[in-house]
Amino acid sequence: MEKKKVDVLEQMQNMTIDLNSKALIEKAEKDGVETMYKRKLGYKVQCGFGLQGVCCRNCGMGPCRISPKTPRGLCGADEHTIVGRNYARMCAGGTAAHSDHARDITHTLGLTTPGGAYQVAEPEKLKEFAQFMGVDPEGKDIYELAHEVSEVCLMEFGKPHGVSKLLARAPKVRQDIWKEYGIEPRAIDREIATVMHSTHIGCCADIDALVHMAFRCSMADGWAGSMIGTMLSDILFGTPKPVHTEANLNVLDGNNVNIILHGHEPTLSEMIVLASELPEMQDLAKEVGADGITLSGICCTGNELTMRHGIKIAGDFHQQELAIITGAVEAMIVDVQCIFPALAEVATHYHTKFITTSPKAQITGSTYMEFHEETALEDAKTIVREAILNFKNRDASKVMVPELKSEAMVGYAEEAIVGQLNNVVNTQIDDMNTLKPLIDVLASGVIRGVVGVVGCNNARTPSNYNHLTIMKELIKNDYLVVTTGCGASAAAKNGLMLKENAAKYAGKGLATVCQLVDIPPVIHLGSCVDNSRILNICSLVANALDMDIADLPVAGCAPEWMSEKAIAIGTYVVGSGIETFLGVMPPVTGSSRAVEILCGSIKDKVGACFHVNEDAEALAQDIMACIEAKRPHFEELYQEKVLNKRVSGELACLY
Repeated sequence: MEKKKVDVLEQMQNMTIDLNSKALIEKAEKDGVETMYKRKLGYKVQCGFGLQGVCCRNCGMGPCRISPKTPRGLCGADEHTIVGRNYARMCAGGTAAHSDHARDITHTLGLTTPGGAYQVAEPEKLKEFAQFMGVDPEGKDIYELAHEVSEVCLMEFGKPHGVSKLLARAPKVRQDIWKEYGIEPRAIDREIATVMHSTHIGCCADIDALVHMAFRCSMADGWAGSMIGTMLSDILFGTPKPVHTEANLNVLDGNNVNIILHGHEPTLSEMIVLASELPEMQDLAKEVGADGITLSGICCTGNELTMRHGIKIAGDFHQQELAIITGAVEAMIVDVQCIFPALAEVATHYHTKFITTSPKAQITGSTYMEFHEETALEDAKTIVREAILNFKNRDASKVMVPELKSEAMVGYAEEAIVGQLNNVVNTQIDDMNTLKPLIDVLASGVIRGVVGVVGCNNARTPSNYNHLTIMKELIKNDYLVVTTGCGASAAAKNGLMLKENAAKYAGKGLATVCQLVDIPPVIHLGSCVDNSRILNICSLVANALDMDIADLPVAGCAPEWMSEKAIAIGTYVVGSGIETFLGVMPPVTGSSRAVEILCGSIKDKVGACFHVNEDAEALAQDIMACIEAKRPHFEELYQEKVLNKRVSGELACLY
């Protein structure tokens, strides 16, 4: 290979630490297929105005770009106003994506029928949630109740009065903070519309006000939309339980019909699973010469499927093109969010059918097969049949499935975590129930803290490097890690979600806890919308200890974030009182005031702020230093509020 081509290949391969990805990047070059990695090389210098957030195109007079020579836009907006508007709009975009996902799940709950495609998998959870939402379940048929809960939840998107009912899940002291600062979210759609209106030309031009409404809008994501989406998904499809899975592109099966599901909404993927398991589909696969059907997932659909069915994780956001480049995929079926439009072009080089299913995510060049919840199973069968019949078009000379994969234990919903803890303490202890082991080891310092390492992959960092560097450093120092989204995929692909590997990667305290409680050092909580589970767990612990979330030795981290959803997530996590650490700088540096607020003074309002460090090792140290600084206060509060509580069982020897 010519030296210039070798240099280009090396540059692309240096954009990821995943060995399977490196192999397929080389295959893409040989096959003449352009990938994200090749396109990245074309952006030697990205737009400085965009990186700083000082480009405004919110009207037809612009775009206006702030610089020393042009310190104001044509309307007179300065850098603080422009950065603030752009930041608020990112929060609104992220909130809209998560919450529209939740709206579709809520509509689907209203379609449930006995024996239908969609049924209530968790009747007791539905009853409990109904009571929480103010719906009396007494004497009602479970499907009558489901439809009523659906209507009540839909009102959370557009109700004319009041604030989100889900806020009541938080500790009372946290609710009071939100009320005082004025960031209690009202109707979800109202908060999104308010941001879009307020950032229109001629409206809000005050950075403090813009940040304030960005926080209130993002809170409608975490404490309303996402929380509804997660809860109703559990009710419809079952609460995840720990299950074994495999991860990385080697999960593709050589002589099976390989179907990859990519996107975010389980209403589609659950039906594809159901359809693929039907005898008629299995028989059809054998008729075309395959041994069977293999489903695998990418991005958050991968997380949804693996935690409820053990279906294997093909890869993360940066591997979606590479999956097709294996030449072994009959169909990639997508719904919404995080889908490369480039997949349509990549698929033309192989036999793969790139099938889009949602009117919200139609992509030029795809095979569009619209999916309707009202005819869900029939639509799913039609799509699966299309994939199976494509098996005969596979070109064996173009197939290369890479060698590496890893095993993982996934699917730790809140109930699963409490259930695991119940293995250590199986009796209620005052108000702490079976959270007592977690509380005890946190208070004693056996586990120094808990960190949510979540989020996307970003081409501005080598794929998976930040995630893995930070996770390994944290667990080595006795910090338990919980993870969602593509961060979870990174951990699964690299053996961090196996209890057996705790001794290899974790410090003595965490490794011992993992052995006793039977958990891995990095715990899989689900998809990005399931970050609401982190809020719930923090609230459970804080309520058990009569504390605020901000008092707990916890932190959030998005090492490789890239989407507007991630900005909304980070903002609501900060608003919940959790210090939040980013490995990529948001586009706000053009405003010194925005940086000052988001990385400093907002803490006076909500008890937490953002911290940014693009050096992954240094960011891990920043996280641990922050939690260590909080520990004396937490331990003092623990002594005040939990006097005479004794550590029990085998953990006592660690103190």
